[in-house]
Amino acid sequence: MSTPRGSQVSSFMRKGVLEVPSPTEKDWPKDDEDDYVFIDLGEEVDPLPQPYRMINKMVNLLFDKCWDVIQEREARRKVEFSQTQPTIYAPLIESKLNKMPNCMAISQDYVFIGGAKGFSIYNLYSAKRVYGWEKLKVDVTSIWATDLGSEILIVPVDEMGIARLFYFYKDGLFLIKAINEVDDASKQTTCVKVEISQGGGFVAFLLQGAGDTWLDVYKLPKESWLKEVEHPQPALNPKKKVRQPQPDMMVCFRGDIKLSLPVHIMKIKPPKPVTGTTFKSPLEIFAKVEDYYGLGSGQNHFIKDSQWEQQAAIFHASYRKDPDTEWEEEPLSMATFHFLLPSSMIAMPAEVKSPSGVACVLGIHWPGNHNFFLYSLHRTLKDKVDPESVWPCAAPITVSQLSCTCTYLALACEDGVLTLLDLAEGFPLGVIALPKGCSCQSIHFLKYFLVHKGKNMYPENPLKSQMKCVVLCTDSSLYLLTARGTQGPSISVLAERPIKHLDEAICAVAPVQALPGMLLVFYGNGSLQLMDVAKPQIICAFALPRTYHLVVPWKPLFVVSVQHPCFLLRGDHPDETESSNTKDSQSSVFYFNLEAYPLLENLSKNHTIPEADMTENAAFAQVLPLEKRCERFLQKRFQKLEKAAKEQEHCARIRRYSLLLQRENFRK
Repeated sequence: MSTPRGSQVSSFMRKGVLEVPSPTEKDWPKDDEDDYVFIDLGEEVDPLPQPYRMINKMVNLLFDKCWDVIQEREARRKVEFSQTQPTIYAPLIESKLNKMPNCMAISQDYVFIGGAKGFSIYNLYSAKRVYGWEKLKVDVTSIWATDLGSEILIVPVDEMGIARLFYFYKDGLFLIKAINEVDDASKQTTCVKVEISQGGGFVAFLLQGAGDTWLDVYKLPKESWLKEVEHPQPALNPKKKVRQPQPDMMVCFRGDIKLSLPVHIMKIKPPKPVTGTTFKSPLEIFAKVEDYYGLGSGQNHFIKDSQWEQQAAIFHASYRKDPDTEWEEEPLSMATFHFLLPSSMIAMPAEVKSPSGVACVLGIHWPGNHNFFLYSLHRTLKDKVDPESVWPCAAPITVSQLSCTCTYLALACEDGVLTLLDLAEGFPLGVIALPKGCSCQSIHFLKYFLVHKGKNMYPENPLKSQMKCVVLCTDSSLYLLTARGTQGPSISVLAERPIKHLDEAICAVAPVQALPGMLLVFYGNGSLQLMDVAKPQIICAFALPRTYHLVVPWKPLFVVSVQHPCFLLRGDHPDETESSNTKDSQSSVFYFNLEAYPLLENLSKNHTIPEADMTENAAFAQVLPLEKRCERFLQKRFQKLEKAAKEQEHCARIRRYSLLLQRENFRK
């Protein structure tokens, strides 16, 4: 863009680029009329003045960027058409909800959905609502459900941070206690996280209030609950009527029966920051440490304040970029904790005996801390709260994960190093580092499987010291870790970090425990695929109906069943989500049954390897336990010796027969 000049001067100009002529006339090109063109200098343009010149550059830049985006999309479209697209499956059942669900949980054959003013219970297969508990003034934001055998323990947490404990047995729902509800609103604490032990023997609540963070641990009298439910005592208030289930409901709320309250056994606070010592001699430090309690936590040391200050000054001078800004420690707003079963790796007092399959220790790590603390659950609230053991790491622990069988534990540090522990056998499986620049975001354990005749299959009996887990990194890369006995862990890439197309970044993954080696992968663009981690390759994809979409694609609301090959996913209408009142918008929960799809039908059937096949197959010899391998070796050795003995006996018979023939011939 420019303005034309006002002059009317014309001239002839040579076509092409002007060059410096050679010194000799012989090399000069001959003039031709076709080499010249008539140019009207009046038609030439002048450069635009400011600010129009800047506007012109911005418009041209905008057009160039748009054209680059168009070319990139066209190239991506050509690549997609050239590649084989996975088969896309639609959901089987749609459950329409009047309120937008905030959280979901699955236990046994029931789905628990938290939303406005309470939570609802649905049948997993029929998607029928069996009961709705809506007695709150606020919404339920998170919910946990744990299988206790014939009962289910439910813990919903509302927007005020109040956690409530429910007991679900047959056709009755019982409210046990509101854990942190108080009359004075100024003293109200907030529940941030809940963890229930395997079997429901203990429960822990991470609470915040008045600028502090702590962990409250309760022991659950589940044996008493079962007796009180099966043999209920008469109500204290005879006028209070028992609420019968509604005609369209299969469950009723039993507020007339009061169950035994959980017993508060421990309150764990974050470790104190390490400061200068107050001890005058090393003997005082050893006298402070009782037995082995707290050994390794770093609280009892002989480092003075001056030494800490000197070390901090050296560190700040070396790594601090801006000396004017002050560094603040990360607030202890979140902690990760797990209930651990008895193990030889966990040091416990000799007088403490825990039955197998019942949690005995609580493991916890705090943000920015190097230590994994272990607290015994065999104590009362009056006992002194000190960790029985401390597992220190070389860097602060960022992520930890316990397998669903409580057999394996993975600790990931901020330097990208992962430690894999076999709690059942009592030894570490190894230490492995992620690729340079990768930091762990989440860890997901897979049920250990083997590849037999090109098909992923579970062993008939669980294998010892064999584990597989998937690690999702903060850069959206995905890795598979495999550890086997003392051979050391190995790592393989499942998905690389996206470089050009950031909308294809992986935002969440979830193992499908009912199908060996299968992993649900959620992408930032809202797509959902099923990956076979053994190959690795995409098996198929899942999609919501066209009128629905994921409101937050990078944080989808879903839940996967541990016992059944199915998962649930929330979908929303675009028009409804853009309305002012999102709580009253129409939402649906979609049910995907993986057994009903043709490509996955064979995966859910006959996915177990008999132990006899594993013993006979030489490829699986290394994954068998040592006892099985020794037994297999002795059997083969015995078979060889037996075969050799039979061959020797056969040879001896032939030799004796030949001698008899020779004698007969000699006589004749």
